[in-house]
Amino acid sequence: MSSEARRQFILKILLMACIFSTALHFTDNYFYIKQYPEPDWITPSSTYTSWLIWTGIGVAGYWLYKSRKFWFAYPCLVLYSFCGLDSLGHYLYGAMSAFSLKMHFLIMIDGLTGAAILGFTLWSGLILKEPFSQSLSEN
Repeated sequence: MSSEARRQFILKILLMACIFSTALHFTDNYFYIKQYPEPDWITPSSTYTSWLIWTGIGVAGYWLYKSRKFWFAYPCLVLYSFCGLDSLGHYLYGAMSAFSLKMHFLIMIDGLTGAAILGFTLWSGLILKEPFSQSLSEN
């Protein structure tokens, strides 16, 4: 497997983990919204809709990355990483004791998978400099 294919595979695994994690958390939030301390403007339908939008952005980011359209992929992937990272925002609306063990687990897993997507994107763009290696390899 080439290094490019390996990076695409890693991103795919991270994306699938984040999609799975956020699907579990957003579903739990949808069904048990009254138990989560959060602002009143968050509703079951806004939870469901936002997950669909976030996930679409993440999938688009992966497709763009795989197509080597890095300058478009990176903003999508960074934005998508906040699908997981923003779950940590729950803690702004309630004391730690207000959350069940299940809620803490789902929030933390989302935060970790979101951080992994963000970390991968920063690594690819800032360390590997893939957008620049693409133009060099074409010459």
